[in-house]
Amino acid sequence: MDLYSNIIGEGKPFVILHGFLGMGDNWKSLGKAFNEAGFQIHLVDQRNHGRSLWSDTFNYEVLAEDIKDYCEKRNLKDIVLLGHSMGGKTAMLFATLYPELVEKLIVADISPRFYPVHHDSILEGLCALDFETLKSRGEADEVLSNYISELGIRQFLLKNLYWEEKGRLGLRLDLDVLKEDVAEVGEALPSHLAYAGETLFLRGDRSEYIGVGDESIIKRHFPEAKIKTISNAGHWLHAENPEAFFEAVNEFLR
Repeated sequence: MDLYSNIIGEGKPFVILHGFLGMGDNWKSLGKAFNEAGFQIHLVDQRNHGRSLWSDTFNYEVLAEDIKDYCEKRNLKDIVLLGHSMGGKTAMLFATLYPELVEKLIVADISPRFYPVHHDSILEGLCALDFETLKSRGEADEVLSNYISELGIRQFLLKNLYWEEKGRLGLRLDLDVLKEDVAEVGEALPSHLAYAGETLFLRGDRSEYIGVGDESIIKRHFPEAKIKTISNAGHWLHAENPEAFFEAVNEFLR
């Protein structure tokens, strides 16, 4: 499957993978900053997200395979690979399966362990959007507010809205498949896999996704991993404190 991507500038290849219900565009500002630091940025939409193709098959094995195909088609080697949340899980699996393609790995606010399903209300809210009657983002936000109280999360989700045609909104998500296979998003990295290269795990100080107990699991799979905390940030640490996030990644890459 050839994935859609926004490629910024020239330099060493740096591939960025968004989280569940996100898209590469969520990373545009940071992508431009990393490009100015000397990297060619690949903001990739993973399958069933953004402008990439939809498929009934959705699990980390195919997501990692998609990235392998993407790198092969563009002749990308020795990449810097960064993934957030679901994208972090894809990145971890990719690095353990294809270590020869990855020079450095960065994982944002997710651990290799299993996570129970916790996106129910978000998916319910998105499924409640009736595109026969919705005429604006404001109306869509009103519907979502019945399911999701946090404005920031609603704004993040509303980035998936686009005009399919004049007067008709649509979603850049294969909601049916993502709802059906949501349990796949929490799957653990297979216990026998490891990546020996340089790795950085970043967590938000207000996030519970990487706890103290996760450190030993991380080290088991990624023996060279450094774990760093970004202050004043929750799970969307790159959006909540982009300056500190950029600085931490930049320092690691230097």
